Amino acid sequence: MTISSRFLFSAAMDVTPDREKLFHEVYDTEHIPLILQVPGVVSATRFAVQPFSMVLGGERKTMDPQGAPRFHALYELESPDVLLSEAFAKAVDQGRWPGQVRPHTSNRRHLMLKRLP
Repeated sequence: MTISSRFLFSAAMDVTPDREKLFHEVYDTEHIPLILQVPGVVSATRFAVQPFSMVLGGERKTMDPQGAPRFHALYELESPDVLLSEAFAKAVDQGRWPGQVRPHTSNRRHLMLKRLP
């Protein structure tokens, strides 16, 4: 993923196990495609958290993402103002997302990241 814009918006959350299949289906086939149509949204990529090991200070450590939301979506934006647009507000409330998926999400975290010069 090559990031060309100055801003990344992160939307992270958990979903109840009984809605996980629907969550992924709606995210991939409806939610992301709708958001990608919003002017100023450059790209979108989804990730799932996983434990990992690394060497830190000469010692192997296993990192456990306890408490972190399990699923993350990163949106490359031209500006943070995209999130205030009518087009964005409309996109996030279309399809099955608001009624069938969003109510079954929890541990939601949203971050705006600005690329350093």
